Amino acid sequence: MPAKLIALKPADVSERLTSGTAVLIDIREADEFARNHIVGALSRPLSGFEKAHLGIAAGKDAIFTCRTGMRTGANCGRLAARVNGEAFVLDGGIENWTKSGLPVANNPGAPLEMMRQVQITAGVLVLIGVGLGLVVHPGFFGLAAFVGAGLTFAGISGFCGMARLLALMPWNRLAPA
Repeated sequence: MPAKLIALKPADVSERLTSGTAVLIDIREADEFARNHIVGALSRPLSGFEKAHLGIAAGKDAIFTCRTGMRTGANCGRLAARVNGEAFVLDGGIENWTKSGLPVANNPGAPLEMMRQVQITAGVLVLIGVGLGLVVHPGFFGLAAFVGAGLTFAGISGFCGMARLLALMPWNRLAPA
């Protein structure tokens, strides 16, 4: 029988966190966590999850969260396997937590999440390529094809050149402490 996570409503998670009986583990990537997160949550990105120290003291429940609950649901076996005993998930993720009126630490100065930056950049490049292809010269359709090929390669290989380039941009560099 595959491992599963027991869903908890935001109010139940808040009560467990306030009473100190649980640890909330956010599995989103570091750039997502930096932009907003539930106060007190531990950042343990899914990309390095098996190697991460979860920081769960004996006798405390592990509650996992992501943005909407999709990632935790898709990886429930991986997550539950790292916990002795029952493992829990914040039903609906941080979005449901926020809709329930519970507080979230926001940092509007943090850069947009890398995947959103890639989506925006790819979309703009495709629109430019198609627009110029229609108005200026059909050769510009090649720009849209190039972006599509790059996204396909990224999906197959796990390497996204556009994300690597965007990571070098000034707005994505951490300011010195």
